[in-house]
Amino acid sequence: MTDMFSTLDNPRLEFAMEVRLQFPRVQTIVNTPMGGNRSAVYVDGGTFEGPRIRGKAVPGSGGDYAYFRPDDVAVFDARYMLEEEDGTLILLNNRGFLWGRKPDTMTKLRDWAFGEGQPVEQQDYYLRGNPTFECPVGKHDWLTKHVFIGVGERRADGNVLRYYALT
Repeated sequence: MTDMFSTLDNPRLEFAMEVRLQFPRVQTIVNTPMGGNRSAVYVDGGTFEGPRIRGKAVPGSGGDYAYFRPDDVAVFDARYMLEEEDGTLILLNNRGFLWGRKPDTMTKLRDWAFGEGQPVEQQDYYLRGNPTFECPVGKHDWLTKHVFIGVGERRADGNVLRYYALT
């Protein structure tokens, strides 16, 4: 990590990695007792790369089990494995929110992701995450010692998230 550290008055972020995931398949439990719906998308593949790390998402190792609240905010809860080029397995657990900045954005996002809808511009929605990582002590354990935030973009077959460490 950089020599530039956060202070109370000056939080600093450092780019850690970009994760690109494919999960074209969805299953949904509608009308849960809490209201809203629970959806699951399963990781079919993907890649990740940053200044200190690079590898692939392990297909079939997990997915995102988002809860769609009655106010149409998706509260995601993703868990899956990454495999670094050196063979190290890293568990990524990401929680966050996806919601539309306009009343019809979430419908458009679902149509795009799981139907024949048109792409939705990134500025029309909020996709942010707070990942944590688990891995062995050693070369990559810096992932277990920092707070991260993620800024995401929905794609037709998955997501792209850029993760930043709060230094």
